[in-house]
Amino acid sequence: MKKDSVKLSQEQREQLEELISRGQAAARQLMHARVLLKADQGENGPGWSDERIAEAFDVSLPTIERMRKRCVEQGLEDALKRRPQPERPEKRKINGHLEAHLIALCCGKPPEGRERWTVRLLADRFLQLGYVDHVSYKTVWVTLKSNELKPWLKEQWCIPPKANDEFVYHMEDVLDVYTRPYDARFPQVCLDEGSKQLLAETREPLPMKPGEPKREDAEYKREGTCSLFLACEPLSGKRVVQVRERRTKADWAAFVRELIEVHYPQAEKIVLVLDNLNTHTPASFYEVFPPAEAWRLSQKLEVHYTPKHGSWLNMAEIELSVLARQCLNRRLATLEELAQEVQAWQEERNQAQATIHWRFTAKDARIKLKRLYPSIDV
Repeated sequence: MKKDSVKLSQEQREQLEELISRGQAAARQLMHARVLLKADQGENGPGWSDERIAEAFDVSLPTIERMRKRCVEQGLEDALKRRPQPERPEKRKINGHLEAHLIALCCGKPPEGRERWTVRLLADRFLQLGYVDHVSYKTVWVTLKSNELKPWLKEQWCIPPKANDEFVYHMEDVLDVYTRPYDARFPQVCLDEGSKQLLAETREPLPMKPGEPKREDAEYKREGTCSLFLACEPLSGKRVVQVRERRTKADWAAFVRELIEVHYPQAEKIVLVLDNLNTHTPASFYEVFPPAEAWRLSQKLEVHYTPKHGSWLNMAEIELSVLARQCLNRRLATLEELAQEVQAWQEERNQAQATIHWRFTAKDARIKLKRLYPSIDV
């Protein structure tokens, strides 16, 4: 019999078997439990040899011997856990002077033909410039991480120039609209547009199964693009979405006419908030309808434009984002299929009466966006 023979009690065996059956412990801990169960030389244990355990679980003999020894000397709990590793002194391969050169290189223009720096590219260039004789890409990565530099990331934003009177006027105009109380005679409606690429499957996707996600072929067939017009009334939780092949002046005019005559026939005027695009104007009515009809429709609108670089002020963008996440984030092959899915999403969301609570006011803007306001010398 081995010097450090494992002899488990019935309670210990049940503890290990329960640990394995739950499968929620770390992989190393589960492996230790299986080894100790097979190494058990007790009355009810299988008593496998170290060689047989090593072959069955692909574990080295020294590891099994250490495991048995810890179980006998320190107890079952100690044998299951991984012992803490001693701290190793950090070896700094790049000193402060070299680190400054590496940061300057990273913040500079990447080589011709490259869109951005990578850690491997930085390591190679650092060697070519003669700063060091040898450096690994991992060392470069650690240096970048310690300085919170991420050359593989980039952000986009729309920031208007300072002291922009045009921006602040349109911003405060829209923010004033958002402070108005609900009035069915003058519904506040936000309108925006989006696009969707139609994609068809080339092979039937495999459905989700226990332990396996849904799988679809990386190959797909392009079926063109289409546009979505979305209007939402944040205070009542109503939205209208329409799928169209294009988004021309005629498409915009037809969509707004439907809003006026079908969805808000009792309104005296629709208070419309939208982006200042060349198609977003009552003048578009005159390209589609007779002059008298175009004038009648234009008089049913009170138009408020968001400023340039200020489309975030349009609450319809929030609804478009929800629509994209909940409905459009998949492959849809035809205009008809897309329209059917969008209609189902619209009906469900309208039934839930999902409203938008806008909290940003002109008072907030004058503090947080002070740089955008022209300075007045009194």
